Amino acid sequence: MKFIDLHTHTFFSDGVLSPSELVYRYKVRGCEAIALTDHVDYSNMEFIINSMHRAAPKLRKYYGIEVIVGVELTYIPPCDIENMVNMAREMGSELIIVHGETSVEEVPPGTNIAGVNAKCDILAHPGHLTDEVAETARENGVCIELTTRKGHSNTNKEVYTVARRNNCSIVLNTDSHYPDDLLDENKVIEVLNHCGLDKSCYEMFRNNSLELVKKIRMNGDRK
Repeated sequence: MKFIDLHTHTFFSDGVLSPSELVYRYKVRGCEAIALTDHVDYSNMEFIINSMHRAAPKLRKYYGIEVIVGVELTYIPPCDIENMVNMAREMGSELIIVHGETSVEEVPPGTNIAGVNAKCDILAHPGHLTDEVAETARENGVCIELTTRKGHSNTNKEVYTVARRNNCSIVLNTDSHYPDDLLDENKVIEVLNHCGLDKSCYEMFRNNSLELVKKIRMNGDRK
């Protein structure tokens, strides 16, 4: 089984692995593409983006895996999410995730709708996804995330049902922080089973991720 994981964290935020170790561990697993998407806010966004742009070209070259420079906008006041999405793009972020209103954290209300209105790339672990948010995501080309991460995954079945009802593009990511979080076949099957799906459905999620990767390549924004 081939993997794409577009939501991971390194020790530049609250993960434990360096970018190099994280990318290499995924290379060994046969991963096709990985996005490095550490948590950012007003204090560290420029530093994170610039740091990953220094690392990514070397890792692509020497490890032969597609490495995408991204960010996860985390706990940004909803009224300022659009501004931060635009700033992240201007600073060179190739992929922008908004940390959604997961059911296990006190994320500011209104984050989900603000994120999809701002045309981020992925709305992560959105918790109790509404039809309004899902419909807006579809209209704005925003992917909705299913996650393997403990806690955040509690609402996967609900998220999948609402996203499919609104014809959203759905992706499956890990939100990895530790080595044991990395995507493997068992985690894929567990998420699919929870949503009432079989193993073959992963290709749909992987293809959606692949389309997003292709869009990033075509944009040619790399430093």
